[in-house]
Amino acid sequence: MSLFKKIVGKILNQPEEEENPDLIKLGDQLKNADLDYKFAQLFTHSGGFFNYCADEAEALQTLNHILKIEDIKSVFCWDEDLKNFLDVVKVPYTTELELFNDAALITCEYLIAYDGRIMLSHNNILHYHSSRLPQKIIIMANVSQIVNNLNDAMSKIKRNGNIRNLTSISGSNSKLDTPNKDNTKLFLLLLED
Repeated sequence: MSLFKKIVGKILNQPEEEENPDLIKLGDQLKNADLDYKFAQLFTHSGGFFNYCADEAEALQTLNHILKIEDIKSVFCWDEDLKNFLDVVKVPYTTELELFNDAALITCEYLIAYDGRIMLSHNNILHYHSSRLPQKIIIMANVSQIVNNLNDAMSKIKRNGNIRNLTSISGSNSKLDTPNKDNTKLFLLLLED
């Protein structure tokens, strides 16, 4: 909690809130767990919706279910492989982010098990800032993209080169990068490689 928030809280007689102590406590409890299990637990604890998919057919069913339940009519999607999924389920999409997009269907760089966050780059969201994404974000990733911590992710990024504009997001409690995005829903479809 910032010093400013603490002072304002004291003036207004608001109780002090800790910086998500439950997430830190859960992370400590899971320190020896498998990376995929740890990531899934921390991601869902922070408010994300985790969906394990054994193959692309199951991912397609899960995506279709999310689109129907969330009443999504238009999707921002520029990834060629993901567009094929949307063509099958017959949901309109745009390759540029538009105000009328209900959701974004994107990929990611890495899934960070340490805190359940998802690392994005320009490869995933083009030139758009993550705060401009729609309030419903569906991310498709593979189990092989799970890394232990941010240092591991950065090491892999340095080896791969040419990745810029890095950002990370987590479940709906993250509020992305702006305070007005507090009702963002983040769905993850995790596929076996």
